[in-house]
Amino acid sequence: MDQIGRTTIYDPAYVGLAYPMGDVPIECGVCSDVVIRAYRDAFAVDLQQLVHEDMRRHFSRYPTRWGLKRPDRNIDHRRVLNLEVFFERRSARRDISSQSQDYRPGDIVAQTLPGNLPHMAIVSQFANMSGTRPMIVHNIGAGTRLEDGLFSHKITGHFRFEPASPA
Repeated sequence: MDQIGRTTIYDPAYVGLAYPMGDVPIECGVCSDVVIRAYRDAFAVDLQQLVHEDMRRHFSRYPTRWGLKRPDRNIDHRRVLNLEVFFERRSARRDISSQSQDYRPGDIVAQTLPGNLPHMAIVSQFANMSGTRPMIVHNIGAGTRLEDGLFSHKITGHFRFEPASPA
């Protein structure tokens, strides 16, 4: 929720990042940056480092869509398909459901947008105006927002990644 009103631009540009704990400027980012920042804030978990280390050890298990020959710590964690593989490898996958009550605050939902574009959002603790489903936090093109979009696009993944809380 801290990103709403601060991340106002959707910007998928490749950027060289510090490592570990690298991030693009808070004003910009993509849908995966919402997830990455949320995990840093809530759990002090660096998905940049975790994904990079897993890809270094198990590169062949990750998508080859981008034609890379080796992991790239600047971008790999910012790609929805890589995050899906990472969460799957951490046994975080949950059943995809059309029932609102199956989605809890903090769950991650992968979706497919028109044009077969991968997207990712976090289920929030807030319900829509009718109280029938949880709203999501995501950046779908106009900055990070809280919206009633859980079932707006085809859900392709449902994850509940619960790392240990910080001490």
